[in-house]
Amino acid sequence: MRKSPRYRLVVDVMVLMVRDDGRVLLLRRAGNVYASGLLCPPSGHLEHGEPITAGALREVAEEVGVTIAPRDLEFCHAIHHRSPEGEGRMGMVFTAQRWTGEPTNREPEKCSGLVWADPARPPADCVPYTAAVLTRFCAGDLLSEHGWHTTAGGTA
Repeated sequence: MRKSPRYRLVVDVMVLMVRDDGRVLLLRRAGNVYASGLLCPPSGHLEHGEPITAGALREVAEEVGVTIAPRDLEFCHAIHHRSPEGEGRMGMVFTAQRWTGEPTNREPEKCSGLVWADPARPPADCVPYTAAVLTRFCAGDLLSEHGWHTTAGGTA
């Protein structure tokens, strides 16, 4: 009997930068990228051999030009996501309430603007994966699944 190949998935890192008023920073994706025109937090996937927190700090620096001290990065949620194309991804979500620098659009070829949004009411034009993260984050959940079919026929 042939063994199934080992399951592998992409690991995403997301950082919810939270202002004093509770709003979080979202970026409007633009250009020839996945979900162009939709909103998501500073995020990306881990590079080969990169630890989770290093990846999160790198993505924030690359995308919005701020520096977050490692001690100011707090884990808040994990989400196992399945894209509409069937690709599995594991999202590790962090919050930060302190950073150095003013967030700016450092990747204009991939982002058309920055928006501060109320995470309890995600904008209608969020990437569905982002909306799921914000909803579960506001509920205080540490773990969720998104885009998978449950045995009852719905999606989680």
